[in-house]
Amino acid sequence: MIRKIISELRLYLCNEWVATIPSHRLRRSFYRGVMKFTIGDRSSVFMHCNFDCTKGLVIGSDSVINAKCRLDTRGGIIIGDKVSISQEVVILTADHDANASDFAGRDRMVTIKDYVWIGTRAMILPGVTIGRGAVIAAGAVVTKDVAPFSIVAGVPARLTKMRANQLEYSPNYERLFQ
Repeated sequence: MIRKIISELRLYLCNEWVATIPSHRLRRSFYRGVMKFTIGDRSSVFMHCNFDCTKGLVIGSDSVINAKCRLDTRGGIIIGDKVSISQEVVILTADHDANASDFAGRDRMVTIKDYVWIGTRAMILPGVTIGRGAVIAAGAVVTKDVAPFSIVAGVPARLTKMRANQLEYSPNYERLFQ
């Protein structure tokens, strides 16, 4: 019981206090040290992001998670290098089995490979893998795996075209008070 209380307290502090601190360095230190998230060099999590669990997040280097995102880390989220996640994106890793008589919960990891760009207010559902260099359009709902270098849009997300496969950029940036 004590362990559960401590876990819930860490989560509360993270989402209600730490998420509002206008310092990347302080938030990153809390996420690494207290939340036990793995966050690579030069990666940023902007203000007002919320997490559903005190573990289960791995972020590579030079990646950015913009403000007001919800990351459900219960099933685990792995984010590669040089990934850009736009504002208000929702990544879910847990849901319920609607066909189970007990409405059982289930956790399924989400994996986001290198050079992915996820547009504003997109939603990634549990168990999805997004391939290297893929683009998820703003507002898209991703219900199944996305192939490398695909550009997908819509509800549910569907292939619209392919992206160039020669990518060499870093989307990370740190604004002074974000």
